[in-house]
Amino acid sequence: MNISFENRVALVTGAASGLGLATARAFAASGAAVALADWNEDAVRHAADALTAEGYRAIAIRCDVSDDAQVEAMVGHTVAAFGRLDVAYNNAGVQNVLAETADSPRDDYDRIMAINLRGVWSCMKFELQQMRKQGSGAIVNCSSLGGLVGGAERGTYHAAKHGVIGLTKSAALEYAARGIRINAVCPGLIWTPMADQMVEGGQGAALEAMTASIPMGRHGRPEEIADAVLWLCSGASSYVTGQSISVDGGFIMR
Repeated sequence: MNISFENRVALVTGAASGLGLATARAFAASGAAVALADWNEDAVRHAADALTAEGYRAIAIRCDVSDDAQVEAMVGHTVAAFGRLDVAYNNAGVQNVLAETADSPRDDYDRIMAINLRGVWSCMKFELQQMRKQGSGAIVNCSSLGGLVGGAERGTYHAAKHGVIGLTKSAALEYAARGIRINAVCPGLIWTPMADQMVEGGQGAALEAMTASIPMGRHGRPEEIADAVLWLCSGASSYVTGQSISVDGGFIMR
């Protein structure tokens, strides 16, 4: 199936690396003009410059998704540059400090919720304002395998990712009859810079154990998440909304 985003505009958060960068690149390769947003200005500018050097239409936007004003400006910048907003992948997220619930730091809870949950809410809020004007659009929110199951010492992260699924379902109901579809993707163990950070933080053994329990017997690639996101944003999934698609090598079947 050939999925094309010619004459379409895509916005990707957390686009400086990992799943966001792979998805931004996939949108660009499929013909979209792409706004890459990330809190790391230097890294996201380098990523956007690399795409434009290859002949793609791309811009870089510095955005901390926990700041509503920056999110509103991000959407405004995208529309000012490209004239509209057709699809968005709300991907930005961070890992929590590993701790049992009784020992979980309050400041870490606030940080995780501000980025991983409120950040998705804020992105949807301003993306939907533009899409509502247009009467069309598709949004994919990045939840996680952690949005479907629990995880010891990772309760804060899992709570936020469960919340993303609730936001996705509720917004999908609101806009289903107005030409706007909203879905979530739930990546399993995908090897990204975040996975490298987990190894550096002492979670290497846990990742190895998780890999061993994946029916496909391997971790995933960022491009495999990008493929799912593009399908969910395309006309090929025109009758799909409010869904949380697990891309995890079969882990959730266990």
